[in-house]
Amino acid sequence: MLALKILFWACLCLVVYTYVGYGVVLTLLVWLKRLVMGKVRQEALPADDMLPEVTFLVCAYNEQDVVDMKMENNYALDYPSDKLHFMWVTDGSTDATNEKLAAYKDVEIVYSPARRGKTAALNHGLSLVTTPIVVMTDANTIVNKGAIREIVRLMQNPAVGCVAGEKRVMAHAEGQSAAEGEGAYWRYESYLKRMDSELYSAMGAAGELNAVRTELYETMPENALLDDFVMSMRLVGRGYKIAYTSDAYAMEYGSASMEEEAKRKRRIAAGGLQSSWWLRRLMNPFRYPVVSFQFVSHRVLRWTITPVALMALIPLNVILVMLKGGVVYDVIWVLQILFYLSAFMGWMAQRKGGKSKIFTIPYYFLFMNLNVFSGMKYLMNHSGDGTWEKAKRG
Repeated sequence: MLALKILFWACLCLVVYTYVGYGVVLTLLVWLKRLVMGKVRQEALPADDMLPEVTFLVCAYNEQDVVDMKMENNYALDYPSDKLHFMWVTDGSTDATNEKLAAYKDVEIVYSPARRGKTAALNHGLSLVTTPIVVMTDANTIVNKGAIREIVRLMQNPAVGCVAGEKRVMAHAEGQSAAEGEGAYWRYESYLKRMDSELYSAMGAAGELNAVRTELYETMPENALLDDFVMSMRLVGRGYKIAYTSDAYAMEYGSASMEEEAKRKRRIAAGGLQSSWWLRRLMNPFRYPVVSFQFVSHRVLRWTITPVALMALIPLNVILVMLKGGVVYDVIWVLQILFYLSAFMGWMAQRKGGKSKIFTIPYYFLFMNLNVFSGMKYLMNHSGDGTWEKAKRG
């Protein structure tokens, strides 16, 4: 029984640390850093005539429905028009995306007739960028007016090789489980990214809005499933930092349904496993003492052993209860039943189209972890290219 108890507590501690404990430890470390080193110095933004030229790059596949919306948003960005260049890389688009873009004379269209995936599109587009900074965003996102200036301001620090903007998820209507669950997840994730960045470096950038120094970009394997994450973390491996800011943000609607959200989660989980292996050298604490702690705690555990530990808690707890291991195991089993019952209620509510905010978080948490196992299968069956089926938004 002792071995079972040790295994049970190891799994429980791993789950608690991954989803709660790391946030607490990270907050304490940042607080101590502030106490010892004082307030973080803010970089100053150059005057308009000294601002660098920036390329605003969008990779698109059959995005005819959002071209006009995106270009309207682009023109609303607060940055000197003579220093802001627009590039769209249309990867194998078969709809009217190119035709609609052609109506905008200041857009550089980089077209590839074969659909090879976003990573291939990024490689193609970045090879043609001539400005010192390139900002990348998705076609279906709305970027805030001051985002480019904020990114350029952070790039004034030569140690920063990448800037990660904030992702904000919108829902068309109250009660959309996919959007509300994803939104709650991203609010917590944004907090962790902000703390990670202040401690040393954010652990990755999201494709909705990020920027890199063009000269630092390295061609990526076209079968990368999380191109934005791999691209940014490679820079961390080279000694640069990822600066995170909530003052540059991209807004998009959440997935139209949990079925559509599952498509995203499977791919992200598969990409997390793939990235963990590709970036395994960053887990070396002797070479990367701070980064290895952040990378493993914030990313690797979520994508690898923690979901397994979460599922293992069920049979381990049942066995310990049956063997009369102690009152504490009875209490934890009751708490597990309540948690899974809450997740079930959340699942029932979204199937019936009801509103259940109180049950959305446990349901989405379980949904996210279960999709790690789907991601494992997805990765094993991965065709080797960078294409995927897009999840419907809204």
